Amino acid sequence: MSHTLISEGIGLTQIKARDIPDAWFQCLFELQDHGFNYKVQKGSFEQDTRLEFDWITVAIIHPYSEPYDTMLPKIPADLGIPDPVAPGYVESYLPYLMTEGKEPDEDYTYGSRLWFQVDPLIKTLKKTPGTNQAVLQVARPSDIVLGDPPCLRHIDMRVRSGVLVFYPYFRSWDLWAGFPANLAAIAVLQKYMADEIGIGMGPMIASSKGLHIYGYADKLAQLRCHKGNS
Repeated sequence: MSHTLISEGIGLTQIKARDIPDAWFQCLFELQDHGFNYKVQKGSFEQDTRLEFDWITVAIIHPYSEPYDTMLPKIPADLGIPDPVAPGYVESYLPYLMTEGKEPDEDYTYGSRLWFQVDPLIKTLKKTPGTNQAVLQVARPSDIVLGDPPCLRHIDMRVRSGVLVFYPYFRSWDLWAGFPANLAAIAVLQKYMADEIGIGMGPMIASSKGLHIYGYADKLAQLRCHKGNS
């Protein structure tokens, strides 16, 4: 892990992790030392203050494993706090990411924006695996008027050294629960596409300029990382 000050008060954090639970723990640990207090002016938890990274890149060498719950962080039992993501959540979340279904009252789901793009990209990467144009797009220009625009903006990808590498980008990202749940589901999509292309699954390199924890999770993060007053 590393943290670099790139300008006065603005930092760049880079983390290399074995798997998603390792990435989650390292991010929690680093955020408490290098995060800044951001006051939410618009959107969820408006007027709350949260601890946030300026910019972070997280390289996860082995993002995928089965059963899916093994991709989620587990809290040591002696700490007496719940796991950030409940067992079985990944399976229940996958339709939101990997189908086009959307309820009438929903502006979007990730799947409604992504899923129709998946098969064409699989065909593209089979035919031209060296292409630099394979990107699953979530964001639309019209999202600017939404009260809650998508946090996941795109999943860039490429075939490198014979494996499929994913590069998701989040404009805003809840570290405590959203980070592990999102990445586990995206890893399932990555594995699906790699299998359909007929190649191996590579690392995942995620980035965000808004990875954060809200106030309710401050104490939980301190307890998990054995920091602060317990």
